[in-house]
Amino acid sequence: MSAKKCQDSFSYLLVHVCKAHRGALADALAEVSLYPGQEMILIQLWEEDGLNQSQLIGDCRVEAPTLTKALHRMEKAGLVERRRDSQDARVSRVYLTKRGRSLQESVSRCWAEVETRMLSELTVEEKILLRRLLMHIRDSLG
Repeated sequence: MSAKKCQDSFSYLLVHVCKAHRGALADALAEVSLYPGQEMILIQLWEEDGLNQSQLIGDCRVEAPTLTKALHRMEKAGLVERRRDSQDARVSRVYLTKRGRSLQESVSRCWAEVETRMLSELTVEEKILLRRLLMHIRDSLG
């Protein structure tokens, strides 16, 4: 595929959309002192506190070193703490601190603001179609 055709491809456009979304979300999250990706870990822990690192790797779709670095940074910020599993000392579980729990409303607001901005020019029907198409693309890629 030539460079011009690459620039006209859906993949090229999707990469740019993802980068724009990540940038907008990074700006919003910076206001609550979070780095991009940390909110995904918090979202999983708000749903089920005390997940082990393997579960977080799968749920957040990140590599082990990426998660380890993020958790280290989040521990230093007082958002989470890691503790050995009481049944298996080889397993480390991640728990929210009071500060980590307190960010749920702020992070939800950040996500809502970015989503509102992102979808502001779409009709309800277009939003429904976009959701369906994005889910098909996600499922096709695994």
